[in-house]
Amino acid sequence: MIKITIINGPNLNLLGKREPGIYGSSDFESFLVNLRSKYPDITILYYQSNVEGELINAIQEHGFSADGIILNPGGYTHTSVAIGDAIAAIKTPVIEVHISNVHAREEFRKLSHVSAKARGTICGLGLDGYDLAIQFFLNHKG
Repeated sequence: MIKITIINGPNLNLLGKREPGIYGSSDFESFLVNLRSKYPDITILYYQSNVEGELINAIQEHGFSADGIILNPGGYTHTSVAIGDAIAAIKTPVIEVHISNVHAREEFRKLSHVSAKARGTICGLGLDGYDLAIQFFLNHKG
């Protein structure tokens, strides 16, 4: 069975409440239930933290055992060299996902310390980006 870990960074625990015009009105837990029911043959693990070091620990923990990591580092995308380094240090491929189109937002959001280390990046497609990342892993397993 394929195992995919979703790791969400800061403020993503507030989905559904936080800036719904940008991030939508669905909370991630409800979305995760639907995602798991859509892919019953995949083990989908989930981790969220607002703390940079805890995200790095999760990347390292799953970076040698998962078949894929879907990472939304939130605001740390633009500031954390350490998260980029953690991705470079593991063997599991990482897809970077952003709910909003970061390229259409503030100038500082156009810098990513993650993109160059990730296998690919999906942004601006809302929560569908997570589903697309799973489809990528399914199409490229093995």
